[in-house]
Amino acid sequence: MQEPEYVIYTDMDGTLIDHDTYSYEAARPALELIRKKYIPLVFCTSKTRAELEVYCKELEIYHPLISENGGAIFIPEDYFDYPYEYSKISDNYRVIELGTRYDILKNTLKEICTDIQCDVIGFGDMGVDEVCKDTGLEAEAAALAKLRDYDEAFRILSPAPKDEELAREIVKRGFNCTRGGRYFHIMGNNDKGRAVEMLTQLYRRKWPRIKTIGLGDSLNDLPMLEAVDIAILVQKAGGIYDPAITHPGIRKGDGIGPAGWNRELINILG
Repeated sequence: MQEPEYVIYTDMDGTLIDHDTYSYEAARPALELIRKKYIPLVFCTSKTRAELEVYCKELEIYHPLISENGGAIFIPEDYFDYPYEYSKISDNYRVIELGTRYDILKNTLKEICTDIQCDVIGFGDMGVDEVCKDTGLEAEAAALAKLRDYDEAFRILSPAPKDEELAREIVKRGFNCTRGGRYFHIMGNNDKGRAVEMLTQLYRRKWPRIKTIGLGDSLNDLPMLEAVDIAILVQKAGGIYDPAITHPGIRKGDGIGPAGWNRELINILG
C-alpha cells in the first residue's frame, strides 16, 4: 500500500450515514475519492463490530475498526507488518481491548438506577422488535446492534434532572457516561479519543508524516475530535450543531450528516 497523506476516523450515525435512513449515498463521491487516494477510513463509533462489518463488506473497506465508543480496536491480522501489543485474536482480527465487559456495565447501570430511583431502558432490556421500533433499523441490523461487548446504550425515561444525577453516579463508580445521537452510554475507562490515539501511533510507526482527520456530530465524538489534527463537527438534522461541543479547534462543517461529511472531505482531499 502506498503512503497516504491522511487517515480518516469517522463516526457513523448522523455523520457518515443518515440519522433516519442509515444511508451513505450522499457521501459516495468522497468515499470514492478516499478509495482512489488509498486513504485508510476507520469507523469509530458506538456501533458493534458486527454492525460495522456489514458496512465494510458493502464498501469493500479493509481497515481497522473502533467499536462501541472505543471499547476495542479490531485490526486485521496482516494489516501492520511489525509487532505490537494486543489483547487477543478473534476471527482474523488482532483485538486491542480497552473497555469493560458488557455484563458488568449492564449490572452496574441497573444497580445505580435502583439506588437513585431512575427509570431507564437499555439495549439489554429490549428485544429485536423493540430495537427496530426505537431505531428504525431492519430486524437483521437490530440483532447485530444487540451484540454488544463493551458498551450499554440506554434511554432515560425519568424526567430531568435524573439524567444529570445518573451521569454523576456512573462516574462516581469508576465508569464513563456519554451521549450519542440517540442514546446515553455507560462504558468503562475508554472513549473514542483513547482508541484513536493508540491506533494513530501504530499508523505513524509505518508512516510518520501521516495526518489525522476526524468527523462526528455528537458529544461522544468529542474525545475523537480532540485527538485528531483536523476535526470536523457535522451538522445534525435541522442544520444545528451539538451545543455541548464548543471546542474552538473543531471546525463546524457545512452540511447535514453524510452530505456535510462528503462536502468537507472533498474540500480537504480534492
